[in-house]
Amino acid sequence: MERMNGMEVFVHVAQTRSFIATGRVKGISSSAVSKSISRLEERLGVRLFQRSTRSVRLTSEGEVFLERCRRIFGEIQAAEDELSAMTEFPRGRLRIGLPLAGGLMLPMISDFMARYPEIELDLDFSDRLTDVIEESMDIVIRGGELSDSRLISRRLGSFRLCIVGSSDYFSRKGVPQRPEDLTAHACLQYRFPNSGKLAHWPVTSGGFAIPSTLICSSLEALLFMVKAGRGIACLPDYSVKEALAKGELKTVLINAVEQTTTFHILWPSTRQMTPKVRVFVDYMAEIFDGFMVR
Repeated sequence: MERMNGMEVFVHVAQTRSFIATGRVKGISSSAVSKSISRLEERLGVRLFQRSTRSVRLTSEGEVFLERCRRIFGEIQAAEDELSAMTEFPRGRLRIGLPLAGGLMLPMISDFMARYPEIELDLDFSDRLTDVIEESMDIVIRGGELSDSRLISRRLGSFRLCIVGSSDYFSRKGVPQRPEDLTAHACLQYRFPNSGKLAHWPVTSGGFAIPSTLICSSLEALLFMVKAGRGIACLPDYSVKEALAKGELKTVLINAVEQTTTFHILWPSTRQMTPKVRVFVDYMAEIFDGFMVR
């Protein structure tokens, strides 16, 4: 078991290129990760990583060992899937990759947990293009078009971006009538955590810069600030559906925003579709349509 744990830590470090990130995933300190790798290297008699203050890179021996570890964990996953498929009752651990805005889907995830209590969920929130196969994900939900012949995809629904603000904010600052009016408003912007770039506001008129009264890498935080009347933000329509229905927020410049994105749910075509995967895919397809704003 200790050997398997060490190999699992090694694979995580190889994927993330970070002891700190691996520690977060495994729930241990970065020093514990470092010690685990050192013990593994000592046992194998080779150096698996080249370490520096700025980076962690695999050695040639590490590349060979990583490929073998992936095969081993792939066989373990295949054995678990085969046994799981022998029963119609969905159970076991389900690794799901959600976008960073996936926190807004938590009511749906919570209802799924209540419906299938024997399924243990392992949720990973990231906007990066996760390698579903190599990172042993069972399912990934992503926006946009993703092409990978090793994956099966199913369309969940489309969403639009919309510019929203609270009634209190608009009563104080006025309602923008043209895209150019945004320059006089407190604009709350989203920064992509992986690239550090600001999300584009897809308004029809160009030639002006959107002000940055606040920048953050959490859609949930932006939603909170907009509800609090701190400014306006460009958010996915599904994320503000409830707030719009309650009258907490209002949309502006509806005809000036042009962008539609589609959510897809993806899973490996190389694996047998187990009951736990099947029920989650069917559940999300069933629920998602009513969750989206049309």
